[in-house]
Amino acid sequence: MASEPVTLTALRDFPMVEPGDDLAGMIIDGLRRTGIQPRDGDVLVLAQKIVSKAEGRYVELKGVAPSARAVELARATGKDPRMVELILAESSEVVKYGPGVLVAEHRLGFVMANAGIDQSNIDHPDGNERALLLPEDPDAACAAIKAHLDAAFGVDFGVVINDSFGRPWRQGVTGVALGAAGLPALLNLIGAPDLFGRTMRITEVAVADELAAAASLVMGQTDAGRPVIHVRGMRWDAPARPAADLRRPRQQDMFR
Repeated sequence: MASEPVTLTALRDFPMVEPGDDLAGMIIDGLRRTGIQPRDGDVLVLAQKIVSKAEGRYVELKGVAPSARAVELARATGKDPRMVELILAESSEVVKYGPGVLVAEHRLGFVMANAGIDQSNIDHPDGNERALLLPEDPDAACAAIKAHLDAAFGVDFGVVINDSFGRPWRQGVTGVALGAAGLPALLNLIGAPDLFGRTMRITEVAVADELAAAASLVMGQTDAGRPVIHVRGMRWDAPARPAADLRRPRQQDMFR
C-alpha cells in the first residue's frame, strides 16, 4: 500500500465552520496556508462535524417532541427524551440499549452509538441546546469536495470523512470512514499471494477506515481544533470504491 514514508499533517489554523460555508474553498485555503503543494494520490481526511456543520445539520432540541417510544427508551437509558427522538428519526433499527447506551442502525446503514448524533464540539447559542446529525450523504459529500480540490490544484485527490466509533469487545473509540472518494475504501486482496506464496482467501483491507483512524490520532478528540488532515505517501493499484462498500451486508452480520 505505501511505497514511501507516510506523513500526516494538520491544516494550520483551520477556521470554525458554519452552515452554508464553502468547505472545499476553506480546505483549499488551508492547504495553501500550511504550505502544502498537492500531488496525485494525496488524501484529505475530514472530521465529520465540519461536513455536518457546513450542511447545516443542526437541530434545536426545544423543537423536538418526544414520542412514547422515545420516552420509554429515555427511561431505560437515562438519556434526554428529545435526543432519543432524534436518534429514532435518523435510524432504521434500535440494535441494543441499556443504562447510558443506545446503539442504532443509522438510516445509511452505520451501526453506531446514538445514530452518530452528538452535542460535543458544537456551539449552543443563547443557551439553546442543539444536536448535530451526520451528513446527508457522506460519499457524495466526499465526491463533491474532491471535484473542487482536483480542479483547484490539477491533481487526483482522495477524500475521507471520519467519525469516532466504538467497537464490539473493545474499549475506546477509533476513527472510521463514513464517506470516501478517489480511493479504494475497501481493498480486495483475495487471490493475492502472501509473503510465502500462499493465496489469500478472505482478506479485504478497510483502507478508508485505516486512514480515518490514523488521522484521528492527529486530529484529537476534544479541543484540538485540527479537523482536516493531509496524508501523503499512500499508494494503491485498485479502482476507487465508496465507503458504503465497507458496510457488512445484513445477511453476513453475525453480531445481531
